[in-house]
This record gives sequence, C-alpha cells and structure tokens, in this order.
Amino acid sequence: MAKITRKPAPRKAAVPKKKAKAVVAKPNAPAKKPLKPTRPWTPAEIHEAFSRFRKANPEPKGELEHVNPFTLLVAVVLSAQATDAGVNKATRALFEVADSPQKMLDLGEERLREYIKTIGLYRTKAKNVIALSAKVLSDFGGAVPRTRAEIESLPGAGRKTANVVLNMAFGEHTMAVDTHVFRVGNRTGLAPGKTPLEVELGLEKVIPAEFMLHAHHWLILHGRYTCLARKPRCEVCLINDLCRWPEKTV
Repeated sequence: MAKITRKPAPRKAAVPKKKAKAVVAKPNAPAKKPLKPTRPWTPAEIHEAFSRFRKANPEPKGELEHVNPFTLLVAVVLSAQATDAGVNKATRALFEVADSPQKMLDLGEERLREYIKTIGLYRTKAKNVIALSAKVLSDFGGAVPRTRAEIESLPGAGRKTANVVLNMAFGEHTMAVDTHVFRVGNRTGLAPGKTPLEVELGLEKVIPAEFMLHAHHWLILHGRYTCLARKPRCEVCLINDLCRWPEKTV
C-alpha cells in the first residue's frame, strides 16, 4: 500500500495587533468660584436694612426655650450640631426637674443622659453639663458668670455660647455667629469673612449701636427662614434691593 504523506497546513500570517490609541487626559476644568459681593454697604444702607428688620419684628426672641440664665446656658451647650426644636423637645422635661446647677448635679450624668438622648452627641454633652454645673457652683457661687472669658472657661461652652448668653440673659451687645449669621454676613456682603470670628467682628463694626441688642436674632431668623442655604427666598426678602449677592433672583 502506498504511503500517504500529508502536507502540513500553511501557517496563517500573524496579523499585527492594532496599537491602542493613547488616551490624552483632558485638563480638569477650573472649579467655578462663587461670585462674591464687590461693593461694600454704605452706613445709610445698613441703617435702612436694620430699620426694616426692626419694623417687621420689633422684639425678636431666641428660639431656645429656657427659664433663667443657667437653663439658657445649658440649652445653648446642648444646641451644638443640633436644632433648636430638637433641644427644646428634650429640655422641657429636663428643666422641670433641674433648673439650677445644684439640681443638675443632684440629677447626675446617667439620669441626665436619659433626658437628652434624642440630641446628637448626648453622652459628651451630658458630661459637659454636669462638669459646667459643678464649675458654676465652685467658681462662681452658683450664678452664671457675666464675662465672655469666664463663660468660655466652662466645659462645652465656646465663644458663640458666651455671646448668646451675654446677649439674651444680660442684654450685652454681642454678636453670636452661627451657620445662619455666617451665611448672611457673607452672602449679602454685610460682613464678609473666612471665619465666624471675622464675620462677628465685621458685623460689630458696621451695625449701629441702636440695633445691636437684637441684631444677631434678626440675622439668625433671616438666615433660617429667608436667606436659606440652598434656595434663598429672594422674592420675599426684606432687603433684596440692598443685598450685594450677585446671584440673587430679583
């Protein structure tokens, strides 16, 4: 039988692989910088703005419920990173049983936590409230001190706390800068600043003395209900014609 010889199949020519296209990274677009007010307010415009606030709300009140300077101090300490409404809900029952430093110490940290457990950071705040109660008794004879430095020496109390207590409890012309006042001061151009302290000092410099007793309440309420963070209600703003914000909608 004749031997059959099979020829090997010819190899296919290798197809050169296509080189991947080099991806050229596009430069990041520069971040859009927020527009800033460029023209400062005149003294006449500032007087006009606060005259309007006063006419609309002659006796503004803080929204933290309290019965005396001590309970105000406690309420402000508890309000850090919490809403006034949430604090009020917890302190109504608390202040019925502990409205003085001695009663707060008698209540004790563990029982205090039960009253304020719906408030953020309640464990740390309970510890601070008990500690500040002890310090008010030992260092100040049971009375809330009346200077900023002394109030700031209390556990859990900072500059904003001191300014609120001095203003609301003792009628001092202080400017407490929270997130609302900070936003209004910068957005409107009344007192631009990178820090709460810069805004505070800027507002104290430009606001006439006749308005200072209630100024921080007017600005807080304006920021809380009108000059909102995400969607300012420019159409109902009392000072929309004076405001320097370049993006206002009226």
